[in-house]
Amino acid sequence: MIVWTVANQKGGVGKTTTVVSLAGLLAQRNKRVLLIDTDPHGSLTAYLDYDSDTLPHTLFDLFLAPRVGRAEFEQVALQTRFEGLTLLPASISLATLERTSSSREGMGLVLKRLLAQVQDDFDVAIIDCPPVLGVMMVNALAACDRILVPVQTEFLALKGLERMVSTFNLMHKARKGGFNYTVVPTMYDQRTKASVQSLESLKQRYGDHVWSSVIPVDTKFRDASLRHEPPSYFAKGCRGVYAYQTLLRYLWRLEGVEQPL
Repeated sequence: MIVWTVANQKGGVGKTTTVVSLAGLLAQRNKRVLLIDTDPHGSLTAYLDYDSDTLPHTLFDLFLAPRVGRAEFEQVALQTRFEGLTLLPASISLATLERTSSSREGMGLVLKRLLAQVQDDFDVAIIDCPPVLGVMMVNALAACDRILVPVQTEFLALKGLERMVSTFNLMHKARKGGFNYTVVPTMYDQRTKASVQSLESLKQRYGDHVWSSVIPVDTKFRDASLRHEPPSYFAKGCRGVYAYQTLLRYLWRLEGVEQPL
């Protein structure tokens, strides 16, 4: 199982859109995909049309459990209406873990241990992160093979990337081999000087870590979220979906997977 974490210490850069776009494309290619919503605001959970306030069990329960095994996982996991997509939903209670449980031994490795229990059940797991460094993001970073960092192509968003890279450097000593990360330029509008210049700045500063293409501005993303559908189900021919198809093929090659997408 390949594990991707989608993270940025800035909101509104396209994290959840990236998660559901890649997940939808993978599911349509008959891949088994596990989606994990670690954001207390539950954007991914809401996108897939679940109300976290009414769910009997959420990811929060797994963090409280004395042990995390298959039975605990199955109690929380939701089979979405899209074949091949399974969700571990978030709840606002996740926000309390920072002050109530962060000092518990092993709290930074809960997701890593959980994924080890179900690694044969899924082809890919994608983790959606909150925009703040805390116990949830630490878990997501510790559990993944690669970090995808969506960065809106405007100068304020570049600051969020600086914070993320500082976080990677801070955690580097605790993780052998450091982090593999890929910067994904999002919300690109070639008509604006700000987008063009921001993209150039990204490439100059972060070099090979930056994906060579972009995710463009596309209103179909917003329309798909209103329908609670991955964009490739809602508007498979739109330019935004085509861009994510290109990104997915690129990531698949980076992971060294022989089977083509």
